[in-house]
Amino acid sequence: MSEISENTFLTAEQAWAIQTEFGTPTFVYDQLLLERQAQVALGFPNPYGLTARYAMKACPSAAVLQVLYRQGLHVDASSGFEVHRALRTGIPPEHILLTAQELPADLEHLLDLGVGVNACSLHQLEQLGRLHPEGRVGVRMNPGLGSGHSNRTNVGGPSASFGIWHTHLDQVLSLQSEYDLHIELLHSHIGSGSDPEVWQRCARLSLEIAALLPEVTTVNLGGGFKVGRMPGEAATDLHLAGAPIAAELERFERDSGRALQLEIEPGTFFVANAGALVCSVADVVDTGEGGYRFIKLDAGMTEILRPSMYGAQHPIAVVPPVGTARGQGDFLVVGHCCESGDVLTPEPGNPEGLRTRTLCEPRVGDVVVIGGTGAYCAAMATKNYNSFPEAAEVLLATDGSRHLIRRRQTLDQILTNESVPAFLTD
Repeated sequence: MSEISENTFLTAEQAWAIQTEFGTPTFVYDQLLLERQAQVALGFPNPYGLTARYAMKACPSAAVLQVLYRQGLHVDASSGFEVHRALRTGIPPEHILLTAQELPADLEHLLDLGVGVNACSLHQLEQLGRLHPEGRVGVRMNPGLGSGHSNRTNVGGPSASFGIWHTHLDQVLSLQSEYDLHIELLHSHIGSGSDPEVWQRCARLSLEIAALLPEVTTVNLGGGFKVGRMPGEAATDLHLAGAPIAAELERFERDSGRALQLEIEPGTFFVANAGALVCSVADVVDTGEGGYRFIKLDAGMTEILRPSMYGAQHPIAVVPPVGTARGQGDFLVVGHCCESGDVLTPEPGNPEGLRTRTLCEPRVGDVVVIGGTGAYCAAMATKNYNSFPEAAEVLLATDGSRHLIRRRQTLDQILTNESVPAFLTD
């Protein structure tokens, strides 16, 4: 079997089989890698107990949720819709925690079911108090510290709207008293990063807040553990990141006598490299001497927005028919949208820049595999832009079998909610 690249789990034979069986573009998720990552996360250092949650916004496919839930993960939901999606997948309500920018209209129903809810603002905390006085709640605090490779991935510190700013704790305590609430969970999330010292500082800041909330039994430090998608790109070592956090929890227990349980809720960590996008070469063009050579795909920002949004880098491989030998060249890889920003090989960290890749000489119809697309790709794409349908999704089971877990969308499904007023059809 011929491997495609260092950071892609598919073989050339599998990629061509997927193109033939399911068409392109198609996302493929690897069950074995999902299960491995789940077990790594469940081994995160913790002196007094751990709950590992999957941030389902990264990839909310029902099959992916079930694979990770069966490994022992709970769920972090970012909207009421995600809560209902998880419930329909079979996740028990008590294993779901809602941490959202806006609370859903059926919040009282979700609370009655037993779904956990974090208050991410003073307004949300008051909403929870009015609906369920004397209830058990969580609060998300912004500890004043952030991390991430860009401002768009930094969800802590003064530039982030997520959570209650740490100096507003007196107002939290006032609302707690007014509604006789029991704040049992303290939540914080600083963004995507891999520096253990930053994680330790975040834990320390969070525990300083926990010390002022005597009913807190659990501290949730969020996710954001960096994953290396490209060959040679550094990834977070969870043991190294977790060791100083465990030390902080032990120090807190010695100082206060309170042994707090730990929660983490990664998304990217579980699914990023367990997903690949299989697409095809639609065209090959150039802009003459001194210009560029372009590989046009039958996929693009309608499947993977991260390069256009962040200047994110993904491994890309042109896969000729098995047994075919070709040379290499330097190419820009672009998507199928009528949009100048639909570029899959931007300059690293700069979506405005361009960076060629050395790839196998392409032919129209060749398979192309884009790795590291399990997280924030199918879930976060510009779906239906240019009226392109939503891509199919396939699960590669541990026995090597392939299972369609999302059918390719049809034009009728895209149009199903549209209507034209009668006066326009007369």
